[in-house]
Amino acid sequence: MKKGSILEIDIENYAFEGKGVARIDDENSDKKFVIFAHGYPGDKLKVRIARKKKSYAEATVLEILEASPLRKKPDCNYFGVCGGCKTQDLEYSQQLLYKQEQVVDALRKIGGFEDLTVEPIVPADKTFFYRNKMEFSFTEKRWLTAAEINTENDISDQKFALGLHVPKVFEKVINIEECLLQSEISNRILNFTRDFFKTKETSIYSTFSHEGFLRNLVIRQSYFTDDLMVNLVTAYEDEKLITLYTNELLKKEPSITTIVNSINTKKAAVAFGEYHIKYFGDGFITDKIDDFQFRISPNSFFQTNSQQAESLYKTVLEFAELKSTDVVYDLYCGAGTISIFISKYVKQVFGFESVAAAIQDASVNNSLNKIDNTSFFISDLNKGFAEIINNANIPHPDIIITDPPRSGMHQNTIQDIINLNPPKIVYVSCNPATQARDIRLLNDSGYKIEKIRPVDMFPHTYHIENVVLLTR
Repeated sequence: MKKGSILEIDIENYAFEGKGVARIDDENSDKKFVIFAHGYPGDKLKVRIARKKKSYAEATVLEILEASPLRKKPDCNYFGVCGGCKTQDLEYSQQLLYKQEQVVDALRKIGGFEDLTVEPIVPADKTFFYRNKMEFSFTEKRWLTAAEINTENDISDQKFALGLHVPKVFEKVINIEECLLQSEISNRILNFTRDFFKTKETSIYSTFSHEGFLRNLVIRQSYFTDDLMVNLVTAYEDEKLITLYTNELLKKEPSITTIVNSINTKKAAVAFGEYHIKYFGDGFITDKIDDFQFRISPNSFFQTNSQQAESLYKTVLEFAELKSTDVVYDLYCGAGTISIFISKYVKQVFGFESVAAAIQDASVNNSLNKIDNTSFFISDLNKGFAEIINNANIPHPDIIITDPPRSGMHQNTIQDIINLNPPKIVYVSCNPATQARDIRLLNDSGYKIEKIRPVDMFPHTYHIENVVLLTR
């Protein structure tokens, strides 16, 4: 077997990141040779080997010869091409089961923990239309789906597309007309925006030549209020064109509460503005979690599933068992959502975050909710935060809550936590693998796992949020 070989395999298990596992005889070893492919236990697949290593291979599915009974028909027309909902063809109950197993598997294999008791995963009430933020990209290199190629539809507009990226083909974009992750109005805004600028023959920014105007369309929609933001990210200003776009869009969708033009002059392909120009409304929206309001600016980080964010934070609150005398550190605090959510239960909360704009949002949210026992500090958590504590004379914590990015915590930050030696740590993670790695280090320094509860923030994806309580 080599790269390009075609063979038939039977999927036996399901592994991390949505990979089905097949095992075949290995003529060079007594052990089975492992093949990973997108499939579910019970599938019989015809595959082509895309990448081969010594003990395993990765394969592309050519045909489903026999479908697993766990499969369902995906609802989205772009499933299998778009990189978004990779498990939309799997029954939701099975998605939850595999996500729970993913958490246990990571803690056992990476963390080395045995005899774990994991509480039942918290399911999402809504499995579609749950996202409060979607980022779409403009491109001059439109990706044609098989259906588009095989029909007589007009595909002459291959040099203008607005949609979502194709996995591993970053320069190409699928011309999405309907995404099932956000509301129906967001689809109407998406299609109007594409048609408007295409008709005007507006240039699109190229990541190769670094010329052109249009970069991204970002739609942010509050879940618990009626606020709706349209943010057009461009490479430079064009007041006349964006004013016309704003006026025409508001005629079509008068429920939009703010329209913003974010200017990104940098080469990096990110939907992030160095500065923002308001064309309509306040330039921000407001959403709620529990009784608290949060202002969301164009660059603000906010949990993309507002409804499940409440379930996540309630899990944090339950695990922490906070007292009115407690001092809490909130690491990677972002816009201060967790800090503010727990503030009424404790004496004081100190939030630490490396992004200055997020700290500004946190301060605004403090004022918005009339909170007087939370303080926020800019701190590069890749270098640790001990120096900030010492310089600001911050009291030592009774509890540390940490919610790092997918890469997990830096070893310096972990060492600072160990040196502070708090009685309890609540670790929130969107990546069970790096969470397990970090908890292993904390365990080696005297902390043990007390509780584990996954929360499904992202139905139809393999991503999972997990909360772990550690005690000294």
